[in-house]
Amino acid sequence: MPTPFSEIDARLDQVTSSGNAVVSVWLGDVDGRSRWAHDALAPHYAASTMKLPLVVAAFRRAVRGELDLAQPVRVTSTFASVLDGSPFALDADDDQDPETWAAIGGTCTVAELAERAITESSNIATNLLIDVVGLAEVAEVLRLTGCSPATVVARGIEDVRAREAGITNTVTASDLGLLMAAVARREPALGGEPVLGPVEELLSRQVHVDQVPAGLPEGTPTASKSGWIPGVSHDVALVRPPGQPPFVLAVCTTIALDEVEAAAFVAGIARDVWLLEHAEPGSTAPGAYAAGPGAAAGAPRSGGTGR
Repeated sequence: MPTPFSEIDARLDQVTSSGNAVVSVWLGDVDGRSRWAHDALAPHYAASTMKLPLVVAAFRRAVRGELDLAQPVRVTSTFASVLDGSPFALDADDDQDPETWAAIGGTCTVAELAERAITESSNIATNLLIDVVGLAEVAEVLRLTGCSPATVVARGIEDVRAREAGITNTVTASDLGLLMAAVARREPALGGEPVLGPVEELLSRQVHVDQVPAGLPEGTPTASKSGWIPGVSHDVALVRPPGQPPFVLAVCTTIALDEVEAAAFVAGIARDVWLLEHAEPGSTAPGAYAAGPGAAAGAPRSGGTGR
């Protein structure tokens, strides 16, 4: 039976008909109820979306008194592989957080690392935070949220030996949506307002807003976390339209588009969802997904992130 989203479903099916692309979308309420899903259970490489459950885990430990957000952490660019403990190093050219890189040899607080992992999508801050928080705590966040076994955070960024051994980070659009909805409603199982209020504040300051937020009317309040590497571009956003109920939109794409095109593609899906959900009758119907330079606005990216 046709639904209001049937036209978007058909166009996304056409995009993925060759079998060389996977596009997943989850639209839902903050109670975790799905309003529309398109291949939302398909697994994707997580890229930097894995930083969202990591930061939730950090604030959970802090609220439980196990971690001091003011605690200084020694800043280094060398880390131990989860596979065998062998050292690996990050490359500053593949990151977008010069402030933390400039602190190498000194310290940053846990709170500063959480801030930069989300707002700047910092790779170095993320790996430092993993060492402090622990991957087991991240796994517990995913479990308490009700995420599927397809969503896993099993290693740090650029842990090549682990990656080559098949240890990786994966996500589904459905699970990203469930996690963001839990943040929005201040899910008690995750610690409620003391944990999730600060997390939403961080997400609202994310500077990489060229995906879902770029497809919404200018000025629409969002709290989001994106992630991208070549061939992969994801975003999950909590949207709080003034005077209207909040909602969550998660889009995951594994598709052969360049960075700007992929962001524009995701923004196009967000635009069409908004039109179907919020536009006045008789307004412009959803159109074809044009992906190209200038199609999506936002902070420029410098290199890939979240590998």
